[in-house]
Amino acid sequence: MNSTNRTVVVTGIGATTPLGGDSASTWEGLLAGRSGAKALEGERFAELSVRIAAPAAVDPGEVLPRPVARKLDRSAQFALIAAKEAWADAGYTGPAGQDPAVAPERLGTVIASGIGGVTTLLDQFDVLKEKGPRRVSPHTVPMLMPNGPSANVGLEVNAQAGVHTPVSACASGAEAIGYAVEMIRTGRADVVLAGGTEAAIHPLPVAAFANMMAMSKNNDEPEKASRPYDTARDGFVLGEGAGVVVLESAEHAERRGAKVYCEVLGQGLSADSHHIAQPEPTGRGIAAAMRNLLETTDLKPEEVVHLNAHATSTPLGDIAEVKALRQVLGDDLDHVAVSATKSMTGHLLGGAGGIETVATVLALYHRVAPPTINVDDLDADIDADIVRDEPRALPEGTIAAINNSFGFGGHNVVLAFRTVTG
Repeated sequence: MNSTNRTVVVTGIGATTPLGGDSASTWEGLLAGRSGAKALEGERFAELSVRIAAPAAVDPGEVLPRPVARKLDRSAQFALIAAKEAWADAGYTGPAGQDPAVAPERLGTVIASGIGGVTTLLDQFDVLKEKGPRRVSPHTVPMLMPNGPSANVGLEVNAQAGVHTPVSACASGAEAIGYAVEMIRTGRADVVLAGGTEAAIHPLPVAAFANMMAMSKNNDEPEKASRPYDTARDGFVLGEGAGVVVLESAEHAERRGAKVYCEVLGQGLSADSHHIAQPEPTGRGIAAAMRNLLETTDLKPEEVVHLNAHATSTPLGDIAEVKALRQVLGDDLDHVAVSATKSMTGHLLGGAGGIETVATVLALYHRVAPPTINVDDLDADIDADIVRDEPRALPEGTIAAINNSFGFGGHNVVLAFRTVTG
């Protein structure tokens, strides 16, 4: 590991998910093994082959003032809510500069979305067709831009070190956090809000994913539809929401006396170069990302005791990920408690890496791994220790955890975290 790199720590977390409107209620839902999936109501979903999803537990319109909400796409609304919670949780009392603990030019944001303002785009196209061009909202372009969530969070906290939006499908949120780590390590920022958001529960994306055979069609039992590792799994359940963390250099956090959840060790990156949507079946690309993580950090396989898996509940993807884990970790995989939280939240696409980072951080901080639900008949090809039905205590001492995120296009991002002492 480059000795000039600064240590990066997590000092704040925020989330709004299908399980709760903040990180505390989301964590409570994860530990309880509660599913956020439900039937989609309304005529516009009635004729679809998939009529289930995992909508946010708290509508953002109930949280944000109406004048603010009406100028933001739903994805940006979620991002702003999660970021404000994380910012306050980190101990900041106002925007950079107003709060003297961080200067604006030392603060950045990296908030990702895999699809961006898709509901704004589709809804405003309906307005154009039905009511004419004069009725199209003048806020449409800023609302549909994929960088809109990051930009609006940057405006909220007065971030001037950089406002960024990596787009890598379902790996976007994790890649955002990795990018934020590099901003701090290279000295470009002292503090960065990072994570992912998504809001794509709309008939067109649902129909498109369904026609790709990517989504579960278990319309009769929504809460049982997302079932990673189970022999009856038949695809993911679409979720919405956001997860954001506050990252800081350890020196900056110590200087202001901040609470520290854990250390961020770094990221591993790779690309499958196999297919635009299908996973590489041997896990080659995922294994390459994990090796990249081990080569660029001081993480040792024997330290890893928990993994929040990508595990979307697709037949091929779940197996490929486990194959990669075994290739890289070898026998050390046997002491890794593997959780697949998408069994409860559904798949938040570009937001997944954000909320699953929040879950991984809390798992280390509280030393407990959340369960994977709906694993009634474990697939014989899943050669790993899956935490099923009940939370599991994690060991004492210095321990580490990994969060995996992969996306259409063959993007692979692996993040690693470690407990801190003192």
